Amino acid sequence: MDMEQAKQLFIDEARELLESMEQCLLEVESGEVSIGDHIDAVFRAAHTIKGSAGLFGFDDIVAFTHNVETVLDKVRDHKLELTPDLLSLLLDCQSHMGQLVQAVVDTQAEVDKEAGSALLQHLLAFLQGGTAVVVPSPESTASSLPGLWQLKVNYGADVFKDGMDPSSQLMYLQKLGQVAAIQLRADFPSEGFDPENCYLGMDLQLQSAASKQELEDVFEFIQDSSEVVIQPPAEMKDKLQQLPVVDQPIGQVLLDAGAVTEKELEKALQSQTQDIRQDKAAVAVGQMLVQQGSLDAGLLDAALNKQKNTDHKRPAELQFLKVEARKLDQLINLIGELVTAGAANQLLVQAREDEKMTESFGVMTALIEQIRDGTLGLRMVQIGDSFSRLKRVVRDVSRELGKEIHLDIQGAETELDKSMVEKLSDPLMHIVRNALDHGIENKEMRLYKGKPAQGLLRLNAYHEAGAVVLEIQDDGQGLDAAKLRQKAIEKGLISAEQQLSEEDCFKLIFAAGFSTASAVTNLSGRGVGMDVVKRNLEELRGQIFIESELGKGTLFRIRLPLTLAIIDGFEVSVTDTHFVVPLNMVQECIEFSAEDQAGQAEKRDYFNLRGEVLPFVRLSELFRLQSSETARRENIVVVQYGTQRAGLIVDALHGELQAVIKPLHAVVKSAKGLSGSTILGSGDVGFILDVPQLIDFAIQNESCIAS
Repeated sequence: MDMEQAKQLFIDEARELLESMEQCLLEVESGEVSIGDHIDAVFRAAHTIKGSAGLFGFDDIVAFTHNVETVLDKVRDHKLELTPDLLSLLLDCQSHMGQLVQAVVDTQAEVDKEAGSALLQHLLAFLQGGTAVVVPSPESTASSLPGLWQLKVNYGADVFKDGMDPSSQLMYLQKLGQVAAIQLRADFPSEGFDPENCYLGMDLQLQSAASKQELEDVFEFIQDSSEVVIQPPAEMKDKLQQLPVVDQPIGQVLLDAGAVTEKELEKALQSQTQDIRQDKAAVAVGQMLVQQGSLDAGLLDAALNKQKNTDHKRPAELQFLKVEARKLDQLINLIGELVTAGAANQLLVQAREDEKMTESFGVMTALIEQIRDGTLGLRMVQIGDSFSRLKRVVRDVSRELGKEIHLDIQGAETELDKSMVEKLSDPLMHIVRNALDHGIENKEMRLYKGKPAQGLLRLNAYHEAGAVVLEIQDDGQGLDAAKLRQKAIEKGLISAEQQLSEEDCFKLIFAAGFSTASAVTNLSGRGVGMDVVKRNLEELRGQIFIESELGKGTLFRIRLPLTLAIIDGFEVSVTDTHFVVPLNMVQECIEFSAEDQAGQAEKRDYFNLRGEVLPFVRLSELFRLQSSETARRENIVVVQYGTQRAGLIVDALHGELQAVIKPLHAVVKSAKGLSGSTILGSGDVGFILDVPQLIDFAIQNESCIAS
């Protein structure tokens, strides 16, 4: 790994940690969770960012984050009260840390240094109001209760090849304290010397008040290839003596005292487990730490005096492996080709009429389906991540507008394709900001209307009929259809004679340049935003519906397909043109006989389905296809999307298949009723039908005929 790759890893990790910090702070501020665990998580995130930044010499990030870390440490130790003002300050600090990290990515990015200095002054004021009186700089950390740490480092042979520089670690250690003594070792081989290999070692004495975890973090990027042993100072024994007797395992006692780190304890536990598996005498965790060199025997004795013997099992930790999105895309493309090839082979197997071959191929097809589902599952993420990002938007915008708004999130565990989640970010942002600015009234107006002073914004997600439904609902003033229509007439979007339904009036807000704001503000009034929402959702093959009641509130309902890659479909054809209907939208297939056609009054496009009026659309007429003279009969495919149903008139039914979705060619991209294409097992091109659009077309067509 070269330095640029290592720096990119730091940037990715820092951004994830900053998102975690923001989420935890917002949850604490809203009162959703207990303070303790979440503040610990915020502290660990800040601590990790500071340690990693120090390895690369990003001094601005180190200096600022150290002060944030100091305040968080005081809060953790209950020496500083976590007030609403302090929470707000920590959120502002998180935003500034984001600016500092962005400056690493883009050297042209602006960092508000004056705002950073002001934030540091505010942090200092909080500390002076608590038990602490100063905010120590990284260089002076060792001035408070220093101890003499013993460090022994045996660098691995690949340290240089991995882009690591031992001198950078030594420089960072000097920021944590004062180097009292150092001895460098070089173990060169008698023969076979490789100039790219590292043969160095280092024995170091460091006088510092830093924790063992902080010292271990200095060597974080080389721990897998090198040996690092850190012995605590003698003063640690006195600290252990002052602890009360606790009913905890010895490992936890040592961890709480700072004598060992989590990694050292984990390593010792794993070694002990390995001994048990190999039928060796199990060595106690404390003795294992002494054998590893992580702990002095005297410190172990002191800890044992403060511990009651208890059985303890550490919970299993989830392990995650980061994979580039590009590699996942390649895998999904290959699975798509495998599905297509499987469909072609299925036709050959059916033609052979070999029972054993058919059975064997059926087993392989089932495995392909499992691989397909598992591969697509790799890209599925919970929509809650996107909802959580909106917490900060709601918080900041509501404060800017002077409104009290409660955000209620439901269905955060609902999963959606990652590529779709990323593209949903802007539409959701615009809808939420629109609800905060235009929808929910201010406190005085709400009280005047008899509503609670605090407004409600609800985000909800759930699965329905093979789709994902997202709902954004507010309890504000609602949409005035008459006012929207009048505004559209003034802007020339519609004529005064044009008649629109209430729902069509609501949809006017998606017109480009449309705005009802009387003045331009930081949030609205320029007529941009909602048209972007509609355009982005259409690119995702989604639909948006609006329900509103004047004075009661507005509901935006978004329907999206689960994935953009592979679907289960039902193949039909009209003459020699093949179509694929998403299987989860197919209700039933029935014969459209000559008697049924003859029984239609005035040849209107509806069908009597067991006493229910079913509007339908002829695909041959819609796509201007020449009807097949050889077709003996026609069929109706009954499809449903949400609560609406319609029929599709086709010539032939071919059965279920798996369809790999391909984008439409520019020639047919503008055609209504098509959402994509696919390659069938026969090698023919099949068009994937846009069922929601076809249903709307059928209903509108029937309404026009009726009127």
